[in-house]
Amino acid sequence: MARKQPEKEFNFSRDMIPDSDKVPALLRELRSDAWQAYQELPFPTMKDEAWRRTSLSGFDFRKIQLPNGKEVPEKITGSILTDGILAKKSIALLSPAGVKINQTAQSIKQGVIFSNLTEAAKKHPDLVKKVLGKVVSPRDGKFAAATAAFANHGLFIYVPKGVEVSEPLFSIVFAPWEGTAHFFQCLIYLEEGSSLTYIHESLSPENSSQPSLTGENVEIFVGKNANLKIAEIQSYGDQVWSFSHKKALVDRDGYLEWEIGALGSYLSKHFITVDLIGQGAEGRVSGMFFADQKQHLSYNTMQRHLAPRTTSDLLFKGALGGKSRSVWRGMIYASPGAQYIDGYQANRNLILNSGARSDSIPGLEILNNDVRCTHGSTVGKIDQEQLFYLLSRGIHHLEAELLIIQGFFDDIFSRFPLPEVGEQIWMKIKNRVTKK
Repeated sequence: MARKQPEKEFNFSRDMIPDSDKVPALLRELRSDAWQAYQELPFPTMKDEAWRRTSLSGFDFRKIQLPNGKEVPEKITGSILTDGILAKKSIALLSPAGVKINQTAQSIKQGVIFSNLTEAAKKHPDLVKKVLGKVVSPRDGKFAAATAAFANHGLFIYVPKGVEVSEPLFSIVFAPWEGTAHFFQCLIYLEEGSSLTYIHESLSPENSSQPSLTGENVEIFVGKNANLKIAEIQSYGDQVWSFSHKKALVDRDGYLEWEIGALGSYLSKHFITVDLIGQGAEGRVSGMFFADQKQHLSYNTMQRHLAPRTTSDLLFKGALGGKSRSVWRGMIYASPGAQYIDGYQANRNLILNSGARSDSIPGLEILNNDVRCTHGSTVGKIDQEQLFYLLSRGIHHLEAELLIIQGFFDDIFSRFPLPEVGEQIWMKIKNRVTKK
């Protein structure tokens, strides 16, 4: 019997797009183009290669509404970015109510733009248009188009040429309402020779009774000899269906270090791409996810070498319990002119329960010679010899499992820009394993 496909359309219309006279022309143009793309692009199904192992059946898109002006809760609970981490920091809060930004005097003095996307498009249109819709296109997919068309709020980050931002920037996307589509955009633009550390969290209330949906488009440009360290944490509640398109362009001798941590949602489908567009560019991506119950987490990663002497390194690790499932599809692409490159990708998976499943699919597309590209993946259970060793030392069975899981993720945790972030992620995982 053929698998049932989801209802293929939201109940959205053209007049729901936020394009009043207060919206800058730059955003109105993008939203109009995105709406056209949304109408023309087919809804993804399991017949599409990128979606072959991720089914959207069981989600009624007709019941999902756009934000309707409800008051957003003042207090955000369950955030990994605790008050202790965020005290006296530059922080942006994005919610359906708008964008609230607190920027320190030091980063303002350095010329850093940390702004609501709408305000940035009004005051700095020449900067915004260099990135907006040019890194992630609305035609990259149905959800990329929906996000570009209906996102009412977004964030714009700009670092001037030669500026080394002395403190991290933080942001939180908060999706509070059931039965609602929360769409957000984020643009990051680093000029030549600049550097920045940026930490972002996406979350929602943990105890919801009805499904909701999130869509995020993240567009990043790392200029010549610039350095960006970015960390993203996803901790949505168990009723959220999460979709995103995230892409970075790295120019000549630029460096990108991208850490990704995923703990939440009912279903996630994220596309993550690093394009190395200038000679000597380097991109390093580290990801970790933890899933249990019936969670489904799916990541499509792409490392595209579009210039010679570029380097990419990707490591994704996942641990799965309950009846959860992960899908990772990775690809290293070497264009015809990209010689003398070095590309590596690996996916490691730890199965904690017989009902869990992991699909790991690495790939290479090499269109020239004089390259070094390698890939690999593993799926396995907890090592029984390790477990026996710990038990023989008098350690309780659950505590022994926790030590093994922590050790499995330790090299990923250590890569997050702030040690406190890795520690908080581990505490969330520990609490979930302990409650199982």
